[in-house]
Amino acid sequence: MPRTRAVSSDTVPPDERAGNQGVSGGYDALIVGGGHNGLVCAFYLARAGMKVRIVERRDIIGGAAVTEEFHPGFRNSVASYTVSLLNPRVIADMKLADHGYRVIERPISNFLPLDESRYLKLGGGLERAQAEFSRFSARDAQALPAYLTALERVADVLRALALKAPPNMGDGVKALIGAARQGRRLAGMTLEEQRDVLDLFLKSARSFLDGWFESDPVKAAFGFDAVVGNYASPDTPGSAYVLLHHVFGEVNGKKGAWGHSVGGMGRITQIMADVCRELGVEISLESPVSQVLVDGDRVAGVRLESGEEIGARIVAANVGPKLLYERLIDPVDLPAEFLRRIRAFKAESGTFRMNVALTDLPRFSALPEPGEHHQSGIIIAPSLDYMDRAFIDAKRDGMAREPIVEMLIPSTVDDSLAPEGKHVASLFCQHFAPTLPDGRSWDDERETAADRIIDTVEQYAPGFKDSVIARQIHSPLDLERKFGLIGGDIMHGAMTLDQLWSARPMLGHGTYRGPIKGLYMCGAGTHPGGGVSGAPGHNAAREIIADRSLLGRLVGRH
Repeated sequence: MPRTRAVSSDTVPPDERAGNQGVSGGYDALIVGGGHNGLVCAFYLARAGMKVRIVERRDIIGGAAVTEEFHPGFRNSVASYTVSLLNPRVIADMKLADHGYRVIERPISNFLPLDESRYLKLGGGLERAQAEFSRFSARDAQALPAYLTALERVADVLRALALKAPPNMGDGVKALIGAARQGRRLAGMTLEEQRDVLDLFLKSARSFLDGWFESDPVKAAFGFDAVVGNYASPDTPGSAYVLLHHVFGEVNGKKGAWGHSVGGMGRITQIMADVCRELGVEISLESPVSQVLVDGDRVAGVRLESGEEIGARIVAANVGPKLLYERLIDPVDLPAEFLRRIRAFKAESGTFRMNVALTDLPRFSALPEPGEHHQSGIIIAPSLDYMDRAFIDAKRDGMAREPIVEMLIPSTVDDSLAPEGKHVASLFCQHFAPTLPDGRSWDDERETAADRIIDTVEQYAPGFKDSVIARQIHSPLDLERKFGLIGGDIMHGAMTLDQLWSARPMLGHGTYRGPIKGLYMCGAGTHPGGGVSGAPGHNAAREIIADRSLLGRLVGRH
């Protein structure tokens, strides 16, 4: 396979470094943050004829979707690590495939080692999955088709809503009309289908899965998605929705599939940046924003930490709501009630992210020889009780004694990531508290947590610990410092019912607009939420373009 590498500060054109002190302007829109949603938003605005500039604090474009070398010869996706949710409309509009975008689908979805001799494989087609389930429960194998059908019906509703701005509560009749339009599909469902929707939005993952299956391994295979990026137990009400959120994506036209981006996740954002540059978008790296400037009740631009002020009548923030409103805007420029609610906005995903360089493939006791399971998601979380204990440990001690671990080994399908015969593995882990109890700091505990994760994998794959050459560690605090993810929250905010759809980030501001005119939100802290989807960037750009139209000006939109 062709070798690719991530853009680093050494490869960035000089005009994309931080600007000098002074005042610059002439931009129709500024994008704060060069993550994938910021790039998507910039693309649509530039395609509509606007002059756009992106300011990014790091020396590499891509936000949390970047590929970096973390040990000589070993490269991997640093934070986000796998593909499914990237919206097909965004892929098509940006012509990503024409620029080298390539995703290799997993041969099976997930592999769960259960103990020294048992394992479960998920995916590979319905008949194969039923045969696998029947090793644990004939009843569960029979229930699988109806379960998948129910899940897919509700997932289709989410897909239909993903590229639509939610109705903005507080807009009177207009909001009612918007809600009626978006609710039309729900209203057209059968009673049984509406019951499935209610179950998935309100129930805990355990309660939902108990209604379908009896086998602990089968419930664990599906329940894992309920705690991905979700600092909660599978017993927490509403956790079933997070399970659903992770299944409404697709890869190469196949619904619900997951895959590896060739070149790592950074390859996707490199391509997006190239597409944006072709449309004239200016990208300024090493340009951290210190303050969003406000004049009266309207945004006026931004001030960089270098002292440079950039004027613009439109600013779109591809950072989380808490970072934007608590750290980049003077509190006097915000309504007191709005600020109070933003401070109460929950941002905690309980995530610990690590990459490791390996001398050999892991040899799992239950399935030691190389195979398709090494190209899938390898899930160490053999039961819902295991997941619940991990959450309880984290709430009490700050970290799980036996963490929930998802391992991916992308070098099995992409030889650009590691030297020949060697491998890189992503370890995406739950549950690790954003703030440790008893005044402890993640700066002091990060190595202990990393050791605990390695030891957990070692229990299922003896010899794994000795195969680790190097490791790249990102605690919740590291994720906040490096990527601006407050609380280490990979979703820019918890995906709970009170922070979804029109209430993301809060009711009255669910349409990508805050209380300051001309200031928009285009990141994962808005609908439809976290994951590398591009949908928030797409939707925010559409609202910005509508607001600039003649009709928008006539009706007084911002």
